[in-house]
Amino acid sequence: MADPVTHQQHRPVRIGVQLHPQHAEWSDIRRAVVAAEEAGVDIAFNWDHFYPLYGEPEGKHFECWTMLAAWAEVTERVEIGALVTCNSYRNPELLADMSRTIDHISGGRLILGIGAGWFEKDYDEYGYEFGTAGSRLADLGEALPRIESRLAKLNPAPTRHIPVLIGGGGEKKTLRLVARHADTWHGFGDPEVVERKVRILDEWCATEGRDPADIERSCGVEGGPEQTAQQLHDLGVRLFTIGLNGPDYDLGPLRDWLAWRDQVNAS
Repeated sequence: MADPVTHQQHRPVRIGVQLHPQHAEWSDIRRAVVAAEEAGVDIAFNWDHFYPLYGEPEGKHFECWTMLAAWAEVTERVEIGALVTCNSYRNPELLADMSRTIDHISGGRLILGIGAGWFEKDYDEYGYEFGTAGSRLADLGEALPRIESRLAKLNPAPTRHIPVLIGGGGEKKTLRLVARHADTWHGFGDPEVVERKVRILDEWCATEGRDPADIERSCGVEGGPEQTAQQLHDLGVRLFTIGLNGPDYDLGPLRDWLAWRDQVNAS
């Protein structure tokens, strides 16, 4: 099996920011995504939930995909996407059409981040069947080919191959779906956890006949780059995403990661 650093060597480091669409006004979120782009971030993500994930559980919150359409208009360079879309909330063909539309609005900057879903309150409050982790993963496995099929039929076609990012670390099902369908795998955890996941992902790539070099490794990070950045980079991670909460969306931690990115990419 190829060393993860070797088969990811050609990829530059990229920095993402996840702007949590909770506890903030739209004006705060709009200002934050514009400021993140001006700071030099590569990708701006939100998330696909209907209620805050922490803090006041009934606090302010905005919807994911209508927000992405607005981001497409207020930004010019940065890629945008959900980290991640909940597959349960939208018909797969509709999600493909939404993705194609925002792809055009943004001039080819959408990343289709998707996962099986997990936040039970969203399901209960909005009338979706929660099911089980297994049933939600099975639904995701059925949806991904339908999304791909619909994207191929739409008129006008997408402006580019819309990159698919799959989030999750399940070793038996999720990582196999990544090997089949994804351009980027997004995970989380300390370097020891990530090391295991990338090894298993490479094994699934071998099973599925996929070149592991085709799949970018992504990880959510906390703190500064001096803590885990080099270890994760050594494991082949090339996309590092920092989460910021509203309403202030302090870009200070993000700037440290951007400086580290520029230093690594210049070396």
